[in-house]
Amino acid sequence: MDQASLRVAVDIGGTFTDICVLDETTRELRVFKTPSTPDPIEGVMKGLHEGGIDLSRVVLFSHGTTVATNALITRRLPKAAMVCTAGFRDVIEIRRANKEDLWDAYKDVAPPYIRRRDRLTVPERVDAAGNVVWALDEEAARDVARILKARQVTAVAVCFVNAFVNPVNELRMRAILEATLPGVAISTSSEVLPEIFEHERFSTTVVNAILRPVAGDYIGRLSQRLREGGLKSELLLLHSGGGVMTANTAQDFAGRLAGSGIAAGAIASRHIAMLCGYQNSIGVDMGGTSADVSLVFEGQSRVTKDWHIQFGYPIRFPSIEVLTIGAGGGSLAWIDDAGALHNGPQSAGANPGPACYGNGNEVATNTDANLALGRLGEGLAGGEIRLDRELALRAVERTVAGPLGLEQGEAAKAILSVANANMADAVRLISISRGYDPRDFALVAFGGAGALHGAALAKELAVPVVIVPPAPGVTSALGCLLVDIRHDLAESCLVPAADAATADIEARFAALEGQARERLAADGVPPEGMTLSRSIDMMYQGQWRSLSVPVPAPLTSIVEAVASFHDLHEREYNFRRDTAPVGLYRLNLVAVGTTPKAELAERLPGVMPEPKSRRLVDFDETATPVDTPVYWREDLPAGVSFSGPAIVDQLDSTTVIPPGVQAGVDRWQNLILKIAEV
Repeated sequence: MDQASLRVAVDIGGTFTDICVLDETTRELRVFKTPSTPDPIEGVMKGLHEGGIDLSRVVLFSHGTTVATNALITRRLPKAAMVCTAGFRDVIEIRRANKEDLWDAYKDVAPPYIRRRDRLTVPERVDAAGNVVWALDEEAARDVARILKARQVTAVAVCFVNAFVNPVNELRMRAILEATLPGVAISTSSEVLPEIFEHERFSTTVVNAILRPVAGDYIGRLSQRLREGGLKSELLLLHSGGGVMTANTAQDFAGRLAGSGIAAGAIASRHIAMLCGYQNSIGVDMGGTSADVSLVFEGQSRVTKDWHIQFGYPIRFPSIEVLTIGAGGGSLAWIDDAGALHNGPQSAGANPGPACYGNGNEVATNTDANLALGRLGEGLAGGEIRLDRELALRAVERTVAGPLGLEQGEAAKAILSVANANMADAVRLISISRGYDPRDFALVAFGGAGALHGAALAKELAVPVVIVPPAPGVTSALGCLLVDIRHDLAESCLVPAADAATADIEARFAALEGQARERLAADGVPPEGMTLSRSIDMMYQGQWRSLSVPVPAPLTSIVEAVASFHDLHEREYNFRRDTAPVGLYRLNLVAVGTTPKAELAERLPGVMPEPKSRRLVDFDETATPVDTPVYWREDLPAGVSFSGPAIVDQLDSTTVIPPGVQAGVDRWQNLILKIAEV
């Protein structure tokens, strides 16, 4: 491969580090996996070395990382503190006084990321209109700074009441801390999230503060290793909103790196579906432990600000909406005390893994059920990993068939039916419950196990088309090559729509756009590469949940924006109240700096090859196993079509094509399945 103009994407997972390399000249795409390492950077550098990539010839390096997410989950966090308005130190512990499981009175929410002794207070107060009631007590502020210096904290979150309307006291506190604590990462709530609602603002600021040292250390070490290897281009990091940040921006807004890896799959799913001509798509990324479900409507991914890594501690940065459930190849089948069959969320993980791995697990998993039915072959990763079908059958017998009095084939089908039902429920939550009909969408099935279940899931949901990308197992890494630099800016705007002056709103948007252009310019984006998109969050007055309504630039009519809100509310919640007063809540601006995209090579049409082998496969549609052709994915040229039953094997996945399903290969090597019965 000519490496004069390479684009490299790296996506780090818990088990494997996925790498995509695209040659700009030939548009040839290479994908490969390397085992992840305790220090993720070692896995990245090892993968680049094994791939023979000359970093001096890389023109774009994009990276999705789980470092921030894992730090929050494992709570391996730096020593941090919080400085609050007197009387408000417990806001992040009181939270919303809600529970993840409403009916479990004994299950406690995880403790705050910053313990109470490290949440210090100072006298100050700004009222709801932004008037300074009490100026910051600077003597108390200096005392707090001295205490934090003695405690050797490495990160501080400054969270004052009503700082979102007037940050003067927060900024003064920050200046005092910076003078006393040089080198300490300091985040202020007015900079991180200038919005109403103390808990959400404080929580997001705390997450950003504690992740800054984590991200700073990781980004700094990775950047140095890449530069030493010859990389001359900018390191770009994928964030939860579906864009990338430069290394400098990522160190200031480290909280945006939480959810980075999950967003990559959703981005790739959207791109592949649109490449195939589908503006509406549902992505299902099914791996070894979990399945991530995302939705795209009219070419736009759904974005949410209502998300968290751990329940009770919201992160209000915009994030691509992804619903994750415990349904993967390693999900365990089990029977409850009432005799009902379940699937997951418990997982066999990578070690010991499914029973067929022969590492000591004796409980059936989805992988074992697929192997028992012949849908999965006895070799993975091109034969490097051997699967023992006899062990799979024993696990199915011991776990399900024996206890429920079923034949082994029936039991294996039951295991997969429950797994598919769980994923279908997740798809319904993100589609039907949002006002979208799955029959109007294409299903993009990827991840190591997605293509095994794609057709069955589509039938369950009456989805007419399934798209299987060329390399399903590393599709998330491909997503890192398909993103732009993106900043999300917002400003609270609490005013009834009837009282809002169009000129005032336009002036506030103009100020946000000035900030956005400064950020993009600092990222090296030229003016012609900048795209700014506006929206206003609105609600019926008396509510506190809002909907984001796109508005044009310049803004010409609040009345038209309100009319759009009524339409959007009807689609989202199936009702509208045109006579009810509407309130404005927040002004949003998405600033995008366009980066060159990966363009995949188109393949020449060819003729249908002979199967590489045949085996007996038991499908849901058949009472007994049927003799089924098995094709190798790389042998299928563009333009061919064939009917199920069939199995398509490849290095990183297996696609099941049931009887009656028409399959074809498009010019980008996507496998398109047309589901007959919808």
